Amino acid sequence: MRVRLERRTGILFAVSLLLLLGLFARAFLLQVVQGSSLASQATSQQQDVIEVPGLRGSILDRNGQPLAGSEPGATIYATPYQIKDAPKEADNIAKALDTDPKEVLDAITQPGGFSYVAHKVDLKKADAVEKLNLEGVGQLPDTLRIRPQGDIASQVIGAVGDDGKGLTGIESAENGVLSGVNGERRMVKDALGDPIRLENVRDAEDGQPVQLTLDATIQEEAEKVLAEIGEQSNPVNASAIVMDARNSDVLAMANWPPVNLDDLGDADPDSLLNIGTSYTYEPGSTFKAITVASALETGTVTPSSTFTLAPSIQVADRTIDESHPRGTVTLSVGDILAQSSNVGAVTIGLEMGAHKFSRWIDRFGFGQATGIDYPGEEQGIVLPYSDWSGSTIGNVPMGQGLAVTPIQMVQAYGALANGGILRPPRLIEKIGGQEVPQAKGRQIIKPEVAAEVRDMLKGVLAAGGTASEVSVPGYSLAGKTGTAQIATKYGYSDTKYVASFVGVAPADDPRIVVSVMVNQPQGAHTGGEVAAPGFGELAAFTLPYLGVPTDQ
Repeated sequence: MRVRLERRTGILFAVSLLLLLGLFARAFLLQVVQGSSLASQATSQQQDVIEVPGLRGSILDRNGQPLAGSEPGATIYATPYQIKDAPKEADNIAKALDTDPKEVLDAITQPGGFSYVAHKVDLKKADAVEKLNLEGVGQLPDTLRIRPQGDIASQVIGAVGDDGKGLTGIESAENGVLSGVNGERRMVKDALGDPIRLENVRDAEDGQPVQLTLDATIQEEAEKVLAEIGEQSNPVNASAIVMDARNSDVLAMANWPPVNLDDLGDADPDSLLNIGTSYTYEPGSTFKAITVASALETGTVTPSSTFTLAPSIQVADRTIDESHPRGTVTLSVGDILAQSSNVGAVTIGLEMGAHKFSRWIDRFGFGQATGIDYPGEEQGIVLPYSDWSGSTIGNVPMGQGLAVTPIQMVQAYGALANGGILRPPRLIEKIGGQEVPQAKGRQIIKPEVAAEVRDMLKGVLAAGGTASEVSVPGYSLAGKTGTAQIATKYGYSDTKYVASFVGVAPADDPRIVVSVMVNQPQGAHTGGEVAAPGFGELAAFTLPYLGVPTDQ
């Protein structure tokens, strides 16, 4: 009996000891091994960390005028369980925010102790919500992206997403500079997970500004000119660029059709592209100035050279005709440009030779990005000489068989304007207050050759030229029209064209280079009819605005 009792006592003691050891082990696990993890979980259940965005930096024009900026706003949130009459409060909040009551109702009836009602709310609307004095509705700091000048230069500036990060354009390319450093607030909650108070953890820091070379006044005029062209010609798209001939600063880079950056929901992604840097097209006759400049620099022709030209010319398997039938004529190099002779341009190209001419295409920067400080620049399309066929030299001298961007044409004509220096265009003047150096460029033709080409290009706007109706009182003009048939898989279209004009002013001492490109205009379709008048309007506005003295 005694032995049995002792055995039971031993078993009870062993069991008790095991239970006690288990409790100690559990306590050790909870307090020592998992203590920090459990404490962290408890803390996370009792508080939320909320980011407070810093103000995004401004995008400015060259005169310091804000093109895009930021201002304080608010995020509206709700504590659903505190809301007594959700449908009524949803209607009141929706009226204050000018939004859909159903969306508000969905937000304020979410399960849980916290839900967002609206982000990016301007302070006027936020104040209207505040004045409702609704229990269970509160506000957090937020920021809004604004455009004080309206939607000018919208494709260049670019869009910002709901997360405050740049999506396109300068907003994307310089996002790291423009973005501020987010601050932090802690929302402390009770045991049930309901908000009690907000605590400041770290202040937000604002982003840095980016100053462009664009001039808001010239940009606005360029967009006005394109709007007129859009109204008259209803093209697929159009581009206008104004560049300072002295230093290659881009003063205006306009696109048509315009885009509303505040309503991107249904926007075609292509509408956000900056046509000046991202759209490629065959330049047509505007390229003939490059052909002539190359021939003059290599000594293939002189300003006094003349050619007796048949109505057409055969190159390999291709017959090249003039845009308007004519008989045999004798034309000078200047006449070939003024009258935009296809046969004349091809004849000069043949005189130069295909291999030599291909090197000059590269020398003028075609087939390669200009290096402008803007994202997504296209390089254009230029066949390497090894891929040229026998008829290529019958295409390229008159601007067929290669593709360029508007900014490439502006850069090339910039060399004709500034004494022969090919200099990359500059779009950004300062980043965070620090000057962005201007590229020095490289001399590709002699100053006297550049002057000779400009003198010949005056004839394009004189009597008998392809843009003879364009003039600006008091100023000499030089430039070239382009009317390029659009290539299709069946050959060149007889109904679709790109009309363009690239020119400089004043002709003898250029201050600006201007490009106007119109893709598939309806009705009138030549460069002289559609694009050249836009060049004239921009020159007539910009030269006096910049204080350029008259030269005639």
